[in-house]
Amino acid sequence: MKAFWSMLRRYVRPYRKYLGGSVLMNVLSAVFNIFSFTLIIPVLKIIFQMEEASYRFMPWGSGDFKEVLVNNFYWFVAQYMENHGPIVTLLVLAGLLIVMTALKTSCYFGSTAVMVPMRTGIVKDMRMQIYNKILGLPLGFFSQERKGDIIARMSGDVQEVESSITGSLDMLIKNPILIVFYLGTLIFISWKLTLFVLVFAPLMMWLMGVIGRNLKKKSAEAQVLWSDTMSQVEETLGGLRVIKAFLAEKTMSQRFDKVTGAMRHKNTRVATRQALAHPVSEFLGTMMICIVLCFGGFLIIKDESFIDAPTFIFYMVILYSVIQPIKDFSKAAYNIPKGLASMERIDKILNAQNNIKESEGAKDLTGFNDAIRFTDVDFSYEKDGRQILTGINLDIPKGKTVAIVGASGGGKSTMVDLIPRFYDVDSGSISIDGTDIREFKLDSLRSLMGNVNQEPILFNDTIFNNIAFGVEGATEEEVIEAAKIANAHEFIMEKEEGYQTNVGDRGCKLSGGQRQRISIARAVLKNPPILILDEATAALDTESERAVQEALERLMSNRTTIAIAHRLSTIKDADEIIVVDEGRIVERGRHDDLIALGGYYRKLHDMQAL
Repeated sequence: MKAFWSMLRRYVRPYRKYLGGSVLMNVLSAVFNIFSFTLIIPVLKIIFQMEEASYRFMPWGSGDFKEVLVNNFYWFVAQYMENHGPIVTLLVLAGLLIVMTALKTSCYFGSTAVMVPMRTGIVKDMRMQIYNKILGLPLGFFSQERKGDIIARMSGDVQEVESSITGSLDMLIKNPILIVFYLGTLIFISWKLTLFVLVFAPLMMWLMGVIGRNLKKKSAEAQVLWSDTMSQVEETLGGLRVIKAFLAEKTMSQRFDKVTGAMRHKNTRVATRQALAHPVSEFLGTMMICIVLCFGGFLIIKDESFIDAPTFIFYMVILYSVIQPIKDFSKAAYNIPKGLASMERIDKILNAQNNIKESEGAKDLTGFNDAIRFTDVDFSYEKDGRQILTGINLDIPKGKTVAIVGASGGGKSTMVDLIPRFYDVDSGSISIDGTDIREFKLDSLRSLMGNVNQEPILFNDTIFNNIAFGVEGATEEEVIEAAKIANAHEFIMEKEEGYQTNVGDRGCKLSGGQRQRISIARAVLKNPPILILDEATAALDTESERAVQEALERLMSNRTTIAIAHRLSTIKDADEIIVVDEGRIVERGRHDDLIALGGYYRKLHDMQAL
C-alpha cells in the first residue's frame, strides 16, 4: 500500500477539495438512507394495524436515549394518525420516504460526480507528464524502447490506473462511511443480532464479490478523441528529431494539452452520466415500491390484516444495504494492486534518466564565427555497445560545404547527430568556435542549426503551420518568401486552400518532392547559420530531385553546410568530401582529387556511374 499512497500524493494533491466534497456527500447519503428506511416501521405498523400500545411524550434526557428516541417518534406518528386518520398518515409517511430517498440518491450522485473531475484531471495530468517526459528524453532512449510499447503505456496503462486506482479511491472514501453508518444502525437496533450476523457476513460478502461483475459503458465520441491523442503521440515519437532541432517542445506540448483537454471534457460528461445511472434507477425503484406499498397497505387495512414484524424488516433492509459497500470495498482491495502494476510501467518512462544534460553554468551560444571541430571523437550506442565512430578528427569552417559519404551503416548520420547533441560522445570532444558544445545551453546550440532529412517529417497540420514550425510569430509574408526560396510556392498555390491546406498524416497528401520542399522552406524560415542535410534528395525521382536540388542550393548559399549524400553527383562542388567507412575517416578532399586518388571514393563513384 506504500506505493498506492505515494501515487496519491503525486497526483491527488491539486484536487484535495474534491475529496472533502465526496466525504460530505457520502455522510449525507448514509444519513438520508438510514432515515428513509426508518420510515418503513410506522408504515408497516399502520398497514397491519399493530398500534395497540399508547405512547406519551418523554422529555429528552429522561431515560435511555434509544428508548426516548423510539417512543417520541411513535408518539408523534400516533398523534398525527389520531388527527388525520391512518390512510392520510400512510400517504404522508410514503411521501416522506420518497423525499428522503430523493435526497439520498442526490447525495449519492453528488458523491460520485464530485470525484469525476479529480479522476479525469489525474489522468490528464499523468498523460501530460508522460508526454512532456517523452519530449525531454534523448533520442538514445527511444532506440532502446519500442514505440508501440511506449504508446501502450500512455494509453492502456494510464487507463488501467484510472479504472483501478482512482476508481478505487472513490470506493475507499464512500464504502467505509456507508459501512460505519449502517453497522452503527444495526447495532442500535439489536447488538446481539448484529454480533451473530458478523460471524457469517465475511464469507457471504466474499462469495458475492466473486460472483459480481463490473460493467463499463464505452463512449464513441470519447474514443474518437482518444484516437486523436494517440495519433499525436505517434507523430511526436516519429518527429522528435525535428521537434528538438527546431526547439518546438513547447509548441507540441500546447497542441497535446489542447487535445487532452478536449478529451478530459468529453470523459467528464460521459462519466457523470454513467454515475447518474445507478442513483436514478434506485430512486425510481423506491418510488415503485412505495406506490405498491401504499396500494397494498390500503387493501390490508381494509381487511384488518395483522403482521408483527416491521422492526425486523427494517433491520433486514439495513443489512441488505451494507452488503454492497462491503463488496465494493473488497473489489477495491483487488483492483489497487492491479493498477499499481500499470503504474510501475508508467514510472519506467517517468523515471528514465536523461544523459543529455546541461552543465552547471551553461552558456548561451549567440553566434557561429569560426569552425566546428571534431577532436578524437569515439562513440557507441548504449544498447549494444558496438563502436560506431572511432578517432574522428574533422574541421568544418564557417561558410564551407562539407559532404560526408560512405556505405550505409558506416556512421555518417551518427556523426551529424552528435553536433546538436542528440547523443553525447564517449570520448574526445566536439567544439564550436573553440568551446566544447557540452558547455552551451541545448536551446542555444540547436537554435543555430537547421535540418533537412531524407524522410521529410511533416505533421498533420496546414502547410503554413508546417513551414512556420518552431518559429514563433512567423508572418504570412515570411512563410511565403521561404516557400518561394524552396521552390514550393507554385504547387502550394495550386491547392484549393493554398497555405491552409492540411497535409495529412506525415504529409501523405503531398508527393515526396513536395514534402521535401516544405521541409526545406521550414529550414529557410528558421534561417540557421549551420545547415544539416541528411541525404535530402536520396528518395526522390529525377524531376523532383532537380527542383529540390535548386532549392537546396539557394538554402546553402552563404551558410555552413554539412551534407550526407549517397548520390555523389549532388556533392561534386563541396569544399571538402569526407569518406567514412566502418566508423573511420578513410579519405578526404575535393571531388576531383578523390577521383584521381583511385581509392574508396573512386570505387563508390564508379559503382554509381554503371
